[in-house]
Amino acid sequence: MNANTPTATAAGLRNGAAWVAHALEAEGVDTIFGYPGGAIMPFYDALVDSGLRHILVRHEQGAALAANGYARASGKVGVCVATSGPGASNLVTGIADAMLDSVPMVCLTGQVPTSLLGTDAFQELDVFGMTMPIVKHSFLVRSVDELPHVMAEAFRIAREGRPGPVLVDLPKDVQVGAATHLPAHVPAPVQAPPPPPDATLAEAIAAIAAAEKPVIYGGGGIGICDAVDEFRQFVEATGIPTVLTLRGLGALPGNHPQFLGMLGMHGTRAANIAVQECDLLVVVGARFDDRATGKLSEFAPFARVVHLDADAYEISKLRTADIALPGDLAAGLRALAAARSTAGEWRQRCTALREKHAPRYDAPGTDIYAPALLKRVSELCPDAIITADVGQHQMWVAQHCRFSHPRNHLTSGALGTMGFGLPAAMGAQFAFPDRPVVLVNGDGGFMMNVQELVTIARCKLPVKIILLDNSALGMVRQWQELFFDKRYSEIDLSDNPDFAALAQVCGIPASRIEQRSQVEDALAALLSAPGPGLLHVKIDARANVWPLVPAGQANSHMLDANPNEQKAESAHALPA
Repeated sequence: MNANTPTATAAGLRNGAAWVAHALEAEGVDTIFGYPGGAIMPFYDALVDSGLRHILVRHEQGAALAANGYARASGKVGVCVATSGPGASNLVTGIADAMLDSVPMVCLTGQVPTSLLGTDAFQELDVFGMTMPIVKHSFLVRSVDELPHVMAEAFRIAREGRPGPVLVDLPKDVQVGAATHLPAHVPAPVQAPPPPPDATLAEAIAAIAAAEKPVIYGGGGIGICDAVDEFRQFVEATGIPTVLTLRGLGALPGNHPQFLGMLGMHGTRAANIAVQECDLLVVVGARFDDRATGKLSEFAPFARVVHLDADAYEISKLRTADIALPGDLAAGLRALAAARSTAGEWRQRCTALREKHAPRYDAPGTDIYAPALLKRVSELCPDAIITADVGQHQMWVAQHCRFSHPRNHLTSGALGTMGFGLPAAMGAQFAFPDRPVVLVNGDGGFMMNVQELVTIARCKLPVKIILLDNSALGMVRQWQELFFDKRYSEIDLSDNPDFAALAQVCGIPASRIEQRSQVEDALAALLSAPGPGLLHVKIDARANVWPLVPAGQANSHMLDANPNEQKAESAHALPA
């Protein structure tokens, strides 16, 4: 350290905990989510003198998922904090969710003093080892002198390449140790990925020009790599029909003429048919996830594959790429925009598929039809950040809402975390206090982090909650109906509380509707009111999500109704 290097003394940073708070501010962090406890108390003491805004959640899982939602919506690193032992273990699900969906997070946990490590001390837990499979990297800080390296590396690793969570475990003696000799924190530079090789790009351009039935298959990597503009330019320059994964939704506007919809288990017929018929699949920031591909050996059976991905390890991991383009996604897309497709008849075929299989919203009866309600929400709030929990409503959101950017659609993709929606919406609203944030939840997942209603009320967050209540674990019930001979097991939630009353007790205005005729006025009231609000929507417990590709089947095997019931109806219709 030379004479010109600023030290922590100049900033009045007396101990390790205060230095960590300073490092967070130097990294551009303004908001953190957490819950205090014994082993992390020095850090919470340091927060009193910091410029950081700390959000006290009501459960540590809420902290991890709120930081997760903050990062997904903003593209910044989300930060959560918990104490040792059960505090740290309660973060695990939110950390795993971030790892599997490539969300940048830094997770700080308190730990017993280094002298007590390995002694089974009170609230000691090996969170370093416990989280090793679900983080990009873990750090157990053993001295104050390690803090500058650890904190710089934690944020660099979280941001660089394929983003993800990093754990920093802070023993109590490190937090209280003298830190006046430490330099001021300087963020570590992030290395940009190299562009794909020119020769391979030329090969891909030639393949696009030669293809008679090309399809673009875009995934979550487009938004993660900030390559949305380049992706749209590539799609429009080539004129190629395009499908998107669950996490890729928003990479093209929902009404784009080349967009065929989401592919996969609950994808559109147009998207799945086009992929199964194509002769060239241009994969952009997607990983051939099983929910997107169905039976992998029968996925896009006639197609050569061009695969662009910032994570080289994803290329040829599940489907061998004929042309591999690892590296900077935006740079690769800019180069590929020079390609020209002449597959005019194929484009007409795909347009006809989209029109033929467009969803209908004229369901019979007077009950509330969830797809139509969600379509209307999307029309009323076209630029809202919409978060979803996990279950049937999650798939209805993906199918029937329209997104202008991937960061406007927050959903737990790879892990499928029930309880994700409420804290994620909270995190998104903190990231963008002046933007509309709409949470669509189901009655099952809602109860898993319902305590965060209190956080929303306390912070006066204007999150609008639409709770679709079918008094069941709807997706499990649908699978039991279709694949377990209607042997319904432990899916009954008919003893749900009065959700509107529950929200009101927590300080959030709420109302309830049961008939289709009430939808328009109720949505208008919810979305126009200041502050938070909850709309409790009763829907038919028998409603299913269609189409559906059964697990292990090819995407060409799409169901639009229970096949057993269809057979029964056909049998009754036969002449005597």
